Formats: sequence, C-alpha cells, structure tokens
Amino acid sequence: MLESGQGARAIVDAKGLRQVSDTGAIDAAIDQILAANADKVAEYRSGKDKLLGFFVGQVMKATGGKANPGLVNEALKRKLAG
Repeated sequence: MLESGQGARAIVDAKGLRQVSDTGAIDAAIDQILAANADKVAEYRSGKDKLLGFFVGQVMKATGGKANPGLVNEALKRKLAG
C-alpha cells in the first residue's frame, strides 16, 4: 500500500485474493468432489468422520484456496448427512 498508494480493497482485487463466499460456487465444487470420491463418501457415512478434513482440502484445492472455510464446512456436513 505504501509503494503503490492503492487501498487494501484495490490490491486484494488486483491480486485475486478475494475469498469466495458464493454458496452456489462452493456447492458446485462440493458436488464435483463428492461425485469424484463416492467411495470416500460411503466411508464417511459409515463413521469415518475424519474424512471431513479430506473433503475440505479437496474443495479448497478446487477453489484455489479461496473458498470461505466456514461455508465449506457447513455445506459439506449438510451434503454428507443426506
């Protein structure tokens, strides 16, 4: 900010650092991950709760680390429950 004179928002936008909070985009990424890992979904539903971390990691990887982690966790738990 000192070097460029730009505000924080302008720098975040210019460098593509904005966090993804669009639930539609997050849900789409989750749907793709769950479809590609049906075996792990079955394991999770049979009691392997620690696989939630695997799914979170895959969604974060798919979104370039920009997805809101809180929203990802909520959406994953909801989708994995049903």
